[in-house]
Amino acid sequence: MTDLIYEVGGGIRGGKKLKAGVPGGSSTPVLRADMIEGVTMDAESLRDAGSMMGTGGMLVMDEDTDMVRFLRRITHFYHHESCGQCTPCREGTGWHEKLVTRIDEGEGNLRDLDLLIELCGQMEGRTVCALADAAAWPVRHTITRFRDEFEAKCKPAVFADGATVEAEPA
Repeated sequence: MTDLIYEVGGGIRGGKKLKAGVPGGSSTPVLRADMIEGVTMDAESLRDAGSMMGTGGMLVMDEDTDMVRFLRRITHFYHHESCGQCTPCREGTGWHEKLVTRIDEGEGNLRDLDLLIELCGQMEGRTVCALADAAAWPVRHTITRFRDEFEAKCKPAVFADGATVEAEPA
């Protein structure tokens, strides 16, 4: 992957640092920069790194990329693409977009992060076609691999008894 990014693609624009890459198109799991070194563009190497080949349409993000905003665009795309036939996809993609948008706008809370990942489990493998899986994977992996960025945009979770849950210190 690094050969494709730096030798074939000419590196990161403006000499910036690599933050993340998506090797196989928007539905494949994102890899942090520290996960990319030595990974080759073949099914086995990508699987071992925690992603997959997909369509081979690589996305490269520099150090200034807002991963919450990145995921917001992805969730909007999959919500729009859902045909609406299967309830897990129709409802799940809508909830993904709504919750990620809320987080991006500073109105989300920490419980939303776990809810987003739980929604992924309710979508994966439960529909006629693979669109629900394709929509769930970027949500699951972007949140788990860049959780600190999501937490930074969240308000503390407030419970009925007034107790709050803050993000864990990094």
